[in-house]
Amino acid sequence: MNIKPLLVASGLIAATALAGCSTVGGTFYTASYASVTDAGYKLPAIPKTKVPSQYLRQIVKYETSEAPGTVIVDTSAKFLYFIMPDGKAMRYGIGVGKQGFEWSGTARIAMKREWPTWTPPAAMIRRRPELAQYRGGMKPGLQNPLGARALYLFRGGHDTGYRLHGTPEWWSIGKAMSSGCIRLLNQDIMDLYNRVDIGAKVIVK
Repeated sequence: MNIKPLLVASGLIAATALAGCSTVGGTFYTASYASVTDAGYKLPAIPKTKVPSQYLRQIVKYETSEAPGTVIVDTSAKFLYFIMPDGKAMRYGIGVGKQGFEWSGTARIAMKREWPTWTPPAAMIRRRPELAQYRGGMKPGLQNPLGARALYLFRGGHDTGYRLHGTPEWWSIGKAMSSGCIRLLNQDIMDLYNRVDIGAKVIVK
């Protein structure tokens, strides 16, 4: 996907008209949260008016020494940034790990999966025995906890067990509710999935 045209300040109005985007209070909103059919699944529309506006997908100014294509996750602010050229980033609202399940560090995206299978880890099954039925994996679908897409985080060649993934629980964005993984609105993880490359650096802080 070629995202460079979005970065040209003089072209924002034209890009907005073409993409059906809007500018509110000086913030450039790029997100469409309408219902979408993907791989035979019909994702419901996100009720944008019920999601705090700061958590909607948008292009923001973001100065960093990290290279474009890097993902930076700010767990305290509940934002994920996909670094773009020229001091900009695509920002997404996220849900993060609840107390005791937080994770931070630097990793790489080793795998990308569309409509992934979810397999609860053994520790989660011990906490919630009712999940034992999914020990062999929960099939993809609208209620799957990984949502429409998943990006798998590895460090030192080993799976960290953590993911950047979608969620059907749009109301959890901006909150600390997960078991450590970083969750995005399904429409947002689909957008990020199309932008980020295998091997991309991910910084979670």
